Amino acid sequence: MVRLKFDEQLANLKQELLNMGTMIEERIQKAVEALLKQDVELAEYIMNSDEEVDREEKKIEHLCFNLLMQQQPVARDLRVISAAMKMITDMERIGDHAVDISEITILLADTPYVKKLEDISKMASTTIEMLIRSIEAYVEHDMVKAGEVIKSDDIVDELFLKVKAELVEMIHKDANCGEQAADLLMVAKYFERIGDHATNIAEWVIFSLDDKSRKS
Repeated sequence: MVRLKFDEQLANLKQELLNMGTMIEERIQKAVEALLKQDVELAEYIMNSDEEVDREEKKIEHLCFNLLMQQQPVARDLRVISAAMKMITDMERIGDHAVDISEITILLADTPYVKKLEDISKMASTTIEMLIRSIEAYVEHDMVKAGEVIKSDDIVDELFLKVKAELVEMIHKDANCGEQAADLLMVAKYFERIGDHATNIAEWVIFSLDDKSRKS
């Protein structure tokens, strides 16, 4: 009976992780939309809704502590719960980067972009997919899917290096676009970091599933 209640609460934890993942996914998507459309109102919405993510993070932390306190969890349970606590930290940081991107969007809203944002948009799409699949991997106990997320980080890194090289060359050619180019480079860097956080989530999934995993 005690174990049944524990399993029910563990299922609830996974659902809350999905909820938080959906929140974060929505914020990244809206941050990209605001960036591409130079939509100040949408960017401000993202910045003002960050507290909702923080509340969900605290809710999941509370669930994790309750699970740890209710009974003596077996080793597998401990890995699942501790992985969840690590994952929400990475998700919260992804949410913070959506805010960071939105702040830059507002700064650049009154000036046409000095370059097309196709590769930055590709970075965004890839990182969103990585986030979705990493959380699915946790809920579905799918180590293969988690491994695919980790491999996808190479795509994001390659796109970042491409964007960086193009923006640096642009600065060398025309110093007048230097300030905006630097801001766009920061946007690309934030997406690169989002990819790193999604990779961390996937690595914690593998930790939760693999008895031989030693992630720390």
